[in-house]
Amino acid sequence: MDSDVLTREQAAERRTTPSTTDRLWWRSAVIYQVYVRSFADGSGDGTGDLAGVRAHLGYLKDLGVDAIWFNPWYPSPMADGGYDVEDYRDIHPQFGSLGDAELLIQEALTLGMRTIIDVVPNHISDQHEWFQAALAAGPGSPERERFWFHPGKGENGDEIPTHWVSSFQGSTWTRTTNDDGTPGEWYLHMFTPEQPDLNWNHPDVRREHEDILRFWFDRGVAGVRIDSAALLIKDADLPEVGQKQGPGEHPTEDRDELHDVYRSWRAVADTYEGTRVLVGEIWVPDIDRFTAYLRPDEMHTAFNFDFLARPWGAASFRESIEQTLAAHAPVGAPSTWVLSNHDVTRPVTRYGREDTAFAFLKKRFGVPTDPDVGRDRARAAALLVAALPGSLYIYQGDELGLPEVEDLPRELIEDPMHYRSGGVDPGRDGCRVPLPWSGDRPPFGFSPEGTDTWLPQPAEWVSLTVERQRADPTSTLNLYRDVLRLRRELPELGDGPLEWWDDAVPGGPDVLAFRRGDRFACVVNTGDTPVALPEGTTILLSSAPLERIARVGDPGDSTALAGDSTAWLRIDDPNLTADAAASGAATKSTPTPEDSAPRG
Repeated sequence: MDSDVLTREQAAERRTTPSTTDRLWWRSAVIYQVYVRSFADGSGDGTGDLAGVRAHLGYLKDLGVDAIWFNPWYPSPMADGGYDVEDYRDIHPQFGSLGDAELLIQEALTLGMRTIIDVVPNHISDQHEWFQAALAAGPGSPERERFWFHPGKGENGDEIPTHWVSSFQGSTWTRTTNDDGTPGEWYLHMFTPEQPDLNWNHPDVRREHEDILRFWFDRGVAGVRIDSAALLIKDADLPEVGQKQGPGEHPTEDRDELHDVYRSWRAVADTYEGTRVLVGEIWVPDIDRFTAYLRPDEMHTAFNFDFLARPWGAASFRESIEQTLAAHAPVGAPSTWVLSNHDVTRPVTRYGREDTAFAFLKKRFGVPTDPDVGRDRARAAALLVAALPGSLYIYQGDELGLPEVEDLPRELIEDPMHYRSGGVDPGRDGCRVPLPWSGDRPPFGFSPEGTDTWLPQPAEWVSLTVERQRADPTSTLNLYRDVLRLRRELPELGDGPLEWWDDAVPGGPDVLAFRRGDRFACVVNTGDTPVALPEGTTILLSSAPLERIARVGDPGDSTALAGDSTAWLRIDDPNLTADAAASGAATKSTPTPEDSAPRG
């Protein structure tokens, strides 16, 4: 048998007993995102660090995760939360040391959890030695060729080279000052001025990042998340957006030359034992352009932001799932499923709003939300994404049902998105507030009692601490633990096929139902009215208490799924699946593991 071909039972066994040499671990992995500043404080200074993470590795093991993804932990002036990297081969002193990181990687692996780190290739910090050397060397120097320096337009170079739009709003060019005090060249930054963009047409830039990969792979890192992965290559002609038309012709996004970069990265990763995974942060609206990055010699997976951005509703979710699985099938890559991350409004808050979709430019202060509705929907969504084929990402605190903190004092907000919008955008700090671990008042065990955390925690989080939720069988934390336990135990879950089960649960347009194999089903009720679950099934898990409703034309009653909730079912009656297959209601939406596993 080909080593890449797995039965469902073998896949389940691999999830239960992880191996450091398992080449397919990433296809079904549950990956937990740690935002280091806000996870746990081991030094007592109010900021999270690697000592805090190491102290809570048992928590992550008990939760049931397979890997831990760390946001940038490198030395940084923190102009953009660490995404302005000063040195890719060290650890920010506030977080610990390189030795601490090496210990953490090994300790996590001993517990069966791999480590994924963030690599930020589009830009570096303006304090990085390369950029400081470029400023010192002056116009026309080799040091400046690693970046995008330009003399500017107009008679005196006073006009910006392009009118490209920043991801953080505002200008994308900043003018330097010469040694004699006169205005100098302009340099490109698609984010903040403290984050100059690298010139990926330069061989030094490509060699440096391949060496960075080797540096961390040599220390046991199992993969890298590639920040802003579709932005690296720029059109050297510096055209305005829209001057050149057609796929791959945008001057700063999703250019065809990018694929050569990731083929070289894949070649580096493939020299290591086991699979060292490349995971792309790719915000590309065209699903076919998106999956082109997942060809067998490029990235292994990429974040599926389409589902995350969708509004609440069965039709919306189904359309996203169908499009995602269909697009991934030809390249043999599993999808990733994620409800939030360090850049996105938390689900409990987002799903409680009238407009439940997510878009960066729509973030505003004072948008009303219903916390109870948001909590119910977030719990239901957690069961839904955990039942879908592929890998699952969990952002720290979502397992606690934390809401977005929307009343942070303005003077404490650090996110540049807030300031560059003129104070209109609340920024992303509201989802980055330190986690509550224990106790009845801030800092809730995150730091020693009496310590001010780098962002303040709401006093009402007393009911959401890990300590409080562990003791409550109905808590969101215990729901997540049950979800991940079953996901690990059930051979149908993780990578593999999905079949729609429309006829089994006649709930109209508000119901989403699908099977994984012949004996597992997931039913989601996105409406307000309870829907009857099919007879001949056993409830494995539900996001909310089940109800009883009268059966039509029958004196008895049926188990019903409440509105805004999800249930996992064990199918006991074989006629249910046989009837669905005979009716044509079940259609295969993704290849089996045997068909989709990459070869060679």
